[in-house]
Amino acid sequence: MKTQKVTYQSSLPSNTRNKLVLRRTRKRFNPRIFLDRIIETTAIISLLFTGFAGVGAMGCWGLEIIEINANANIIISRWEQQKNIFLGAMLVSFSAFLGSSLVGASFSIQRDKF
Repeated sequence: MKTQKVTYQSSLPSNTRNKLVLRRTRKRFNPRIFLDRIIETTAIISLLFTGFAGVGAMGCWGLEIIEINANANIIISRWEQQKNIFLGAMLVSFSAFLGSSLVGASFSIQRDKF
C-alpha cells in the first residue's frame, strides 16, 4: 500500500535554516490491492484443494480395486462413491481456479488499458 507523506515546517530558532520534516500518515485502504490479493488467495487455495482432492480420489480408487479383488460379490462399494465425491470436488475447485485466474487477468488488463 502506498503511504502519503505530509511535509511540515519545523519550528526551529530563526538562526537555523528552515528544514522540512517528513512524517508518514496512516496507510490508506486501496480496494484494487484488496481485490487482487483476494483473487490471488482464491486461486492458490483452489489449486491446493484440487491437488489434495486428486490424492484422495487416487487413494479411494486404489482401495476400491483392493476391495473388488478381495470380494467379487460387491457390486457398488463405498470407495467408488467416495472417489466420485473427490473427483467432483476436484472439478469444482479447478473451475474456481480458472474463474479466479480469468477475473484476475481481466482486472490486470483493464488496469493496464491494453
